[in-house]
Amino acid sequence: MQSEVHVGIDVSKFTLDVFILEVRSHRRFKNDSNDFPAILQWIEKCTKYQSAFICFEHTGVYSMALAAFLESQHIVFAMVSPLEIKRSMGIVRGKNDVVDSKRIAEYASRFRDKIVMTKLPAKDITRLHFLLTLRDKTARTLTGYIAAVNEVQRGIGHEELPELFASYDAVITALKSEIKKIEAAIKHIINTNPDLKTSFKLITSLKGVSLIVGTYMIVYTCNFTKFATWRKFACYCGIVPFSHQSGTSVKGPAQVSPIANKQLKRLLHLAAVSAASHDPELREYYIRRQSEGKSKMSTLNIIRNKVVARAFAIVKRGTPYVNIRQYAT
Repeated sequence: MQSEVHVGIDVSKFTLDVFILEVRSHRRFKNDSNDFPAILQWIEKCTKYQSAFICFEHTGVYSMALAAFLESQHIVFAMVSPLEIKRSMGIVRGKNDVVDSKRIAEYASRFRDKIVMTKLPAKDITRLHFLLTLRDKTARTLTGYIAAVNEVQRGIGHEELPELFASYDAVITALKSEIKKIEAAIKHIINTNPDLKTSFKLITSLKGVSLIVGTYMIVYTCNFTKFATWRKFACYCGIVPFSHQSGTSVKGPAQVSPIANKQLKRLLHLAAVSAASHDPELREYYIRRQSEGKSKMSTLNIIRNKVVARAFAIVKRGTPYVNIRQYAT
């Protein structure tokens, strides 16, 4: 008798399709916390009290309630990237919720020894994550309104339609105010958590690491505990170049992978641009490589990696970054 059965769950907004691989059984439940205990009861009934390994896709807010419930019940589970599951399937045809739950269960069985069990981050990190998401959406909306005003100004003057521009100004002012409130809430959470406060103070001693960049790094590294090395985090951010060669015909330059956290990659690019302007050592490095005819983007990508490496180093060391060049004679 097997000591463990593999359960795949296809998560959608309103429903959960649950498939138990070993007994080839499927059942649909509501994606509601009141229905979660029934899932465990059904699995227990079908598997005759064997332990279950539950696997489902990480679908953001739709899967968070289920994950929180499973962790509270001390159930072993894994939230896996949908892309990772999709690429493991090979060539497949057809798609529906029942089939997807079966494929997730098969993935859990096939790669059980490689799947990393999910451990939810601390509540403060989760709160910061939601606030960052809200700020990002608000900032994009603000950018859209500012662009709209600039477009309208090309064809209509303020004096021709003052009501229109007054409305635009009111919305833009309100959005800027909301962004400041969100940032204040982010600072409050960080300042009231000693561990987060310490890490944040350390990494923001680096040139280019601001409130938002620093908070994103803390959230996605679970306060620098999720990734064993800075290189693994850099790979996750999509800033590590990989070779592009095959035989004698394909000999391309090393390239970064498009499979990445695009938001972190964008923010680290902004951090690198700022560091290249305000950090004396990195600025000299940037100018020297430019004079040698090196690519601007490849140089900035190196600086992105340097920023990440420094952040991990100073958190591990527990002391702020020190520019030793200022002590050079």
